[in-house]
Amino acid sequence: MSVMAPPCSPSPFADLAFVRGFVRMCDDGWRQGWHERNGGNASYRMTAADVAESRPLMSEADAWTPLDVRAPQLAGAHFLVTVTGSFMRYAAEEPARTCGIVEIDNVGAAYRRVCGFDGDGRPTSEFSGHMLIHAAYAAGEGEQGSDGERGDAALFTDPASRAASPSSLVTPPPRVVYHAHPVPVIALSKLLSPDAAAWSRALWRAMTECVMVFPEGVGVVGFEVPGSMELARASAEQAACGKRAVVWAHHGLLCAGTSFDDAFGRMHAIVKAADIHNTALAVNGVSSSFASNVTDGELRAIAKSLGLALNESYLA
Repeated sequence: MSVMAPPCSPSPFADLAFVRGFVRMCDDGWRQGWHERNGGNASYRMTAADVAESRPLMSEADAWTPLDVRAPQLAGAHFLVTVTGSFMRYAAEEPARTCGIVEIDNVGAAYRRVCGFDGDGRPTSEFSGHMLIHAAYAAGEGEQGSDGERGDAALFTDPASRAASPSSLVTPPPRVVYHAHPVPVIALSKLLSPDAAAWSRALWRAMTECVMVFPEGVGVVGFEVPGSMELARASAEQAACGKRAVVWAHHGLLCAGTSFDDAFGRMHAIVKAADIHNTALAVNGVSSSFASNVTDGELRAIAKSLGLALNESYLA
């Protein structure tokens, strides 16, 4: 039987800088209307400084819980993660009840709760999927387990697959993985096939700033059962190719970022662009033949002015 670690005092936990940032992201998403009931989840791979700051609040009394994956790249890492079944609307009011810190074992195959999780909560049911996605990003830092294994993430970290993306994760790899259910994105998945090129072009042309936010384009995963390992693996494949945003058809959107603002801002831009595209379609009689639209040449000009490599394979 698992012995739950004593909950840390809500005040010290809530006062940690990275917890405040995490909670604000979740609360901002709730205020945007992206999180009905217990919809959505998030995780953050903590830095060494974060771990040191929160160490006095941690307990190691909890038993190890096996993961559904093996990710040596994340051995010994700590994550701040939302609690399964928790409502984002309460994140700001009850941080220690809606999220908590977990430690990964020395082979990347199990976790234990070390802080937060008031009320005996558990990490989001999609935590194993988050682990695969984080492992794919961590591989961009050259991380791997002490035994040199690559585990379940090996499929997604081949250098050749990264070369397919023009961005190739040249900026620091993401530490934040954020999933929500924004209406405009889910609605657009009724209108567009699950094709990354079609989605990327539609979003780039809907709002020119999107070229700056995701020049590599967005990844798209067709229907998969929510919370399934099939969905997790398909998303991790997109992460390994340099995608920091993945549309889950008829389900929602997953965005990654180097910071909470980066992840939230990427999702905010995509949701706004999807809303603009949907609105234009409705006004235009559900036709995508607009009287005026941004051309491929204009998209290239935007990217060139910003010094960005636009994903040419996604242009018509």
